This record gives sequence, C-alpha cells and structure tokens, in this order.
Amino acid sequence: MTSFREFLAATKASIVEIDPATAADMQRAGAVMVDVREPDETAQGIIPDSVVVVRGNLEAQIEQRVPDKTSKVVVLCAGGTRSAMAARTLGELGYTDVVSMDGGFNKWKDEGRPFEVPAVLDNEQRNRYSRHVMLPEVGEKGQLKLLSSRVLLLGAGGLGSPAALYLAAAGVGTIGIVDMDVVDQSNLQRQVIHRLDRVGDRKVDSARDTVRALNTDVNVETHPVRLDASNVLEILDGYDVVIDGADNFPSRYLLNDASVKLGIPVVHGSIFRFEGQISVFDPLDGPTYRDLLPKPPPPELAPNCAEAGVLGVLPGIIGSIQALEAVKLLLGIGDSLRGRLLTFDALDMEFREYKLPIDPANEVTYANRDRIEITDLEGLCMPHLA
Repeated sequence: MTSFREFLAATKASIVEIDPATAADMQRAGAVMVDVREPDETAQGIIPDSVVVVRGNLEAQIEQRVPDKTSKVVVLCAGGTRSAMAARTLGELGYTDVVSMDGGFNKWKDEGRPFEVPAVLDNEQRNRYSRHVMLPEVGEKGQLKLLSSRVLLLGAGGLGSPAALYLAAAGVGTIGIVDMDVVDQSNLQRQVIHRLDRVGDRKVDSARDTVRALNTDVNVETHPVRLDASNVLEILDGYDVVIDGADNFPSRYLLNDASVKLGIPVVHGSIFRFEGQISVFDPLDGPTYRDLLPKPPPPELAPNCAEAGVLGVLPGIIGSIQALEAVKLLLGIGDSLRGRLLTFDALDMEFREYKLPIDPANEVTYANRDRIEITDLEGLCMPHLA
C-alpha cells in the first residue's frame, strides 16, 4: 500500500517546482498565479493579482477562472504540498504549462515579497452568501463589492418592492428609498414589501423595516420626500445605480436629466395592465430615457396604474429583473440591457427585445452635462440647456 509520503514524492516528480523568486519573475512576465488555499488562509494575505480557487473546487471552477489552457500557471498553497497535487490535476485537465511554487505563500511572505490582506466575509456572511461565493463570476470579491455598493430606489411601490427585497437578499450594502407616500390597503395587492398592519405608515419606513428584518448587513437610507428639482441632485449623488420605479412621466424625465448630469446609470422599469418593460439607461455608455421618448405623451395618453389597473404579479416580474440588472451593473458581469428595451406581455407570456439607438438630436447627454439645468417638469417635461 502506497503511503502519503510516497504518493507526494511521486506527485512532485511528475511536476515542475520553482522558488518564489522565479514565480515572481513569471508573474511579471504574465503568468497566472493560482492560489488553492482555504478562505481562512487567504484571509491572512494573498499575492496581488492572484486567482484564488479553493483546492476542493479546482476541477469545477478553474476552466472558468483560467479559460486558456495554454496560459503559464503558477500554483501555490501554504507550503507547497497542495499546490503540487493541484499542478498535477491541472495537467490532467489539459493545462500545458503549469508549475508549483515550492514553499508556498509562507516562504513568499518570509522572503519579504509583496502581499495584501484582503477584505473578507465573516463566517456568517460566508454562509449567508454561499451560493454567490460559489459562482466564479461573483465569488467572495464580488460579494464584498455588493456589500460596499449603493443603490437608490425611486419608489417603494410595485416595482420598488421586489427590487428592494432581492437587492437586500443579495447583500447590496446600502439601499436608498425615495417615496413620500403612505401605505394604503390598495397597495397590498402588488407592493409585497408592505403589510396590512402598516397601513397608514410611511412607505419608506415600512420598506426599511422589511429590509432590516431580511438582512442586517444592509443599511437603508430613507428619503420621505417628493423628488423635485431642488433635491434630486443631492439625493442621487453618491449612489452607484438608480432603479426607476416611478409611475409618472415628470418624475422619469427629472430622474433622467439628473442621472445624465451625474453620470449614474438608471435601470428603468414600467408597467401597464398586463405589460411591462425594462431597459438600462447609462449616460456613460448608451442611450438614455430621452433617446427612447424625447418628450412625454399628453396626460390623457399616459394613465397610471390607479387609473388603468395592473395585474398584481406583473410588477414582481419586472421589479425582479430590474434588481438583476442592477446587480449585474454593480459586479460588471453579463450583458446588460444597455441599448435594448425588453418588453413582457403577461397574458401571452411573451418577452420581446427591441434595439434602442442613441438619438443624435438628443442634447441631454453626459457630454453636455455642464449645460443641463434641472427643472421641475410638470406640464413641461423638456430639458433646459444653459
């Protein structure tokens, strides 16, 4: 029966080992450093720009983290044992240029080479967000990014309710909520963040209490005011993404002009009866709301849900997609709805996508941000350029 010592000797004989100095030279030349230590070990320090893949997840995740199997790869662990076995595994997976760093991170650190102590999730957070951490596109680094992110919700109603719940569950660290209304019994058919015993309470307070009960990691900033020209820039400033759950055109145009001026992306959503639509308006990289609708329709053609009705489940679908798009923007993953308008027909259960080009006649752009004057748009809804 082969002992572990014999197995390790055979493993090391089958791979190439290098010292930390050579590993550092290889990294400077473009090699990928793959750290296979456990989270409690990497919490003590990691080599800058290294790819962290726990040894137990190596076979499942390495092809997503290092897709090019011809890449030069330097594998390290704490002392050189696990990295030797990992290097052999990578060779069996088809990686053609893999070496193991003898002495591991401990020797690297003892030689005074650079390392950094990363921000890490605590044990409770690692358990709470474990399904995120398992995703290579998110991982611990992405979850930490979410925890440091700030998202503003315009409205705590039908769209804001599911968006707030999923953003909170995902661990978005700060959620701002703008809404001057109070909870009404008629809201409860679709605004799932509120409860019957909160009828008459301010919506921002009701939403805050629900979010806090769901996730204590999340800080909720309440803005129980009507968004207008006097406060919109101050309220939006400092947020990474805005989710538009407004139910009227003046608010949408006001939000658009302020977000363009500040360079903040807006995840737009709107609902009507059995239909909804979603897009991402990013003034730094794509069309905005005024490219979709240069000016508002007349009031008689723009009834809100109180006048036209809405199927209660519909905003749950649209608001959840808005939350998804916000998370993608925060993490920088996937293909967002920039330049695309996604529509949904609940009766036919049909999604459709339309290309949304930039309107060359639209002057409310980030390039013109210094000329944009924010004004209340009731009855006007057109920009003022200085």
